[in-house]
Amino acid sequence: MKLIGILGGMSWESTITYYRLLNEEVRARLGGLHSARLLMHSVDFADIRVLQQEARWEEAGQVLGAIGRQLAGAGADFLLIATNTMHKVADAVEAAAGIPVLHIVDPTARAIQKRGMHRIALLGTGYTMREEFYKGRMRERFGLEVLVPSEADMRVVDKIIFEELCVGKIQDSARAEYLRIIAALQKQGAEGVILGCTEIGLLVQQEHTDLALFDTTRLHAEAAVTQSLE
Repeated sequence: MKLIGILGGMSWESTITYYRLLNEEVRARLGGLHSARLLMHSVDFADIRVLQQEARWEEAGQVLGAIGRQLAGAGADFLLIATNTMHKVADAVEAAAGIPVLHIVDPTARAIQKRGMHRIALLGTGYTMREEFYKGRMRERFGLEVLVPSEADMRVVDKIIFEELCVGKIQDSARAEYLRIIAALQKQGAEGVILGCTEIGLLVQQEHTDLALFDTTRLHAEAAVTQSLE
């Protein structure tokens, strides 16, 4: 079993989910007392958030790259960046670490393709919804058309992520807002929705909507177990 290196803590609320899913998936596949082999470095998210807000992305890549290099030095065979947004610096992390980064977009896009879908909605942080590092990879590598909410609704989605979900607040009012936004995207022709922030799955589950949901946290973890067991 290959050793998984996790760059976590962004936020730790979703990193907990990663840890649980990785271990559950290994146990489901191997049975008995089997569990995942992993190393994790959990950052102080407040420091990373400042770098995001000040658009200091090169510095963020250096910080996470140094962590990736430490994990590689400790024996990790490949890396998981346990957040969607910080895949903006995935190439820098991979280059610094010298081992592969399992990109969160790739298993998500393959799951969408497997369902025969082509037009997909994306919810995530403002960075993920607005910038090309995520949508562009979906489009260029997998031929998917990605829809995002209106500018006003993007602000709502982003605010709930950082002011509520990242600090453990799961509120019905926030879920209602997300479901309203999902319904609006469905009217625009979305065949499914990417939960493109690792905290969103804490708030919205498949039982809440009839539109197919693609939970990036779960899909990323499942792909990591597959790679670990290869």
